Amino acid sequence: MRKTELKELYKMMFPDYPDIVTVAQLQQMLGVRRHLAYDLINNGYISGVKIGNAFKIPKVNVINYVMEEGVKNAS
Repeated sequence: MRKTELKELYKMMFPDYPDIVTVAQLQQMLGVRRHLAYDLINNGYISGVKIGNAFKIPKVNVINYVMEEGVKNAS
């Protein structure tokens, strides 16, 4: 994905969420349960950083995941 495309998607997708989201916010964004949200992070589908005992996920990583899965499912 080109940088300009990513900038546009960043403005349009999940505008009510901060730049760095928690697992609870990730659940809301994707409409998934807690267990699946942790599986997505732990299996490397969505990159996040563990700080203390909590994951912090850059919103751009969530957008990349959504776009990649959309392309896979459309094929």
